[in-house]
Amino acid sequence: MGDLAVGARSGHEEPEKRPEEADGSPGAGGPAEAMSQASQEATGGPVRTDGEDVSPDGDADGESPRGAGPKKQRSFWKELPILIGIALVLALLIKTFLVQAFSIPSDSMQNTLQRGDRVLVDKLTPWFGAEPERGEVVVFHDPDNWLGDETQTPQPGPLGGGVQQVLSFIGLMPSAEEKDLIKRVIAVGGDTVECQKGGPVKVNGKALSEKDYLFPDNTPCDDQPFGPIKVPKGKLWVMGDHRQNSLDSRYHPNQDHGFVPVSEVVGRAFVVAWPINRWSFLGVPGTFDQPGLNAAAAAAPSALGLAGAVPLVLWRRRRLVAQAGPQGAARTSVPKR
Repeated sequence: MGDLAVGARSGHEEPEKRPEEADGSPGAGGPAEAMSQASQEATGGPVRTDGEDVSPDGDADGESPRGAGPKKQRSFWKELPILIGIALVLALLIKTFLVQAFSIPSDSMQNTLQRGDRVLVDKLTPWFGAEPERGEVVVFHDPDNWLGDETQTPQPGPLGGGVQQVLSFIGLMPSAEEKDLIKRVIAVGGDTVECQKGGPVKVNGKALSEKDYLFPDNTPCDDQPFGPIKVPKGKLWVMGDHRQNSLDSRYHPNQDHGFVPVSEVVGRAFVVAWPINRWSFLGVPGTFDQPGLNAAAAAAPSALGLAGAVPLVLWRRRRLVAQAGPQGAARTSVPKR
């Protein structure tokens, strides 16, 4: 009558205890559990008995703690502003130090460049001290108001102006405020350049063969002959390939004699990037590689000849003195009265 029914539960819904657990004795897995408990006390952390390691925080194999789910991946919309920011920073660095795109606004460089072409300009080499060379196509800031006030671009509206400022800041659009020109370098500092009516352009006395880049049916300078002119150090003499449609160095004698300071050069245009069907490299024509064009190179043979003659004269004089002997040397040292 006093026995309880097997399997009866209390009102607290506590799990049943086996008979051997009720009095504190270990159950069927007693030895393993005792060893596990001993290992836990020895190492200061839990130990699993299924062969997997457990970190002191309770996570298996170094994973997140128990109860914590897998780390959520950041959504695309949260990453998009970061990606845009990185892209803008990279574009700004490229535009400032490496390459910048420019649009051709006129016909002064036809047929090499057409109105509306997009060219890429190398801005890296000037950082290493390199200066423009003869035959290169360069972009430069307006040195002394060559363009004049009447050629300024019309100002866009507030929205369009803001977009253009942002895009020009990162180099994806030309600036509406900056006034840049693009021409071909004909002569550099130290050169003498000239062109008489009916004749070719001459640099240091060497005639240029300009048929590879001169606009068809154009003359080298019949519309505006010039020279001879000595180009100062640190300056450039530039001309357009479409000579009869180019207000280049020839037309600005009252503005620093038409010279362009090297410091105003943005960089060298090296490729036509747009439109695709006009993609091409802008190389240096072969006429600028002809021997004797470089003024320094032209003077080099004379300098080398003089340098070689001086030791020869000194050696011959010493030989004559040695052949004359002591008396001859003494006679040569006594002036005649």
